[in-house]
Amino acid sequence: MTHENVGLDALLASLTREFAARAAEHDRDASFPFENIERLHHLGLLSLTVSPDFRGGQPSAFGGDEPNLGLAAQAVRAVAQGEPSTALVLVMQYIFQYSIGRTQQWPTHLRARVQEDAVRSGALINALRVEPELGTPARGGLPATLARRTQEGWRLSGHKLYSTGIPALTWLAVWGRSDEDEPRVGTFLVHRQTPGVRVVETWDHLGMRASGSHDVIFEDVLIPLDHAVDIRPQAAWANGLPADEAAWIVVLLSALYDGVARSARDWFVAFAGARTPSNLGAPLSSLARFQEAVGAIDALLLTNAALLKNIADAVARGDYPAADDSNLVKYIVTKNAIEAVETAIRFSGNHGLARANPLERHYRDVLCSRIHTPQNDAILASAGRRAFAELQLNGAA
Repeated sequence: MTHENVGLDALLASLTREFAARAAEHDRDASFPFENIERLHHLGLLSLTVSPDFRGGQPSAFGGDEPNLGLAAQAVRAVAQGEPSTALVLVMQYIFQYSIGRTQQWPTHLRARVQEDAVRSGALINALRVEPELGTPARGGLPATLARRTQEGWRLSGHKLYSTGIPALTWLAVWGRSDEDEPRVGTFLVHRQTPGVRVVETWDHLGMRASGSHDVIFEDVLIPLDHAVDIRPQAAWANGLPADEAAWIVVLLSALYDGVARSARDWFVAFAGARTPSNLGAPLSSLARFQEAVGAIDALLLTNAALLKNIADAVARGDYPAADDSNLVKYIVTKNAIEAVETAIRFSGNHGLARANPLERHYRDVLCSRIHTPQNDAILASAGRRAFAELQLNGAA
């Protein structure tokens, strides 16, 4: 479905308003926003980053042949301004569908099936990586999730945490290891309806409460041998993600939390414009310090927009930034987003922290930006190591 006759900005703005109307309820109940996901599918937005090779003749939403990072970021930001947990599910969908369309590791028929499912039925996919003992695989270590090779296929057993979107996922990209003498590590593709897949509803967090990031238990789950779509010796993963995928992850995750900050900014501006204390006799917006506060917030958000556009434009040219540089943008943008929301809270006082107002929810949500890989300490340490390595190299020259 294309929307050539509908202004993209207007459509996304209407989605923001629609999703925002339900956001407080989903946050309060920690209920999954199924209706938002269905709406995104109806508009063709769940398959926005599917490769044209696997569209079955159907055009991409909003036109265009190849996945466009700038367009994807615009969609994510608008959804996040309304309901950020929905946006997080969308980010994971976009990243995976982009990656699947380009990987040479996956069997072609499985690449086609996952991408065609997204176009036809809005099927969602996400990675299940974190474990109780291992934590995030980005910190190293072998996963405890074990795939035993049998004559029937792989039999997968394990326990995954923080499985974002699991109430609505169709495909699970499970991080595990083989039972071989020299274990291979990587992704085992599991359909959600495969016998032995069990969801334990544990998600009850401070922020992103509607993301449905529950535990998933795999109990001797049988999958075909070719569903070990990308497993390699552990050392083969040492080089990290390709530069283009790193850029996509950084821009989309950052756009999400930038969207949360923009919602906080808009609430604060409306609050300051309407709030008229009796001892002042004028709106708070008439005070210079409130004007300066909004200016400071806008400066942070303008910086975010420029940084994210710079990377998206570079990706469009095929000029992929180094992973360290992409990661530093994530560090700056999410730090700015948190500071923007904290500024709004500081100036709105108790009103900003009242559950009746959305600002306290925006604050809880934006703090979750610190959790996503790559995390701040890893970003800064890697950039620092690069700087010292360059110093040593230049000194040797």
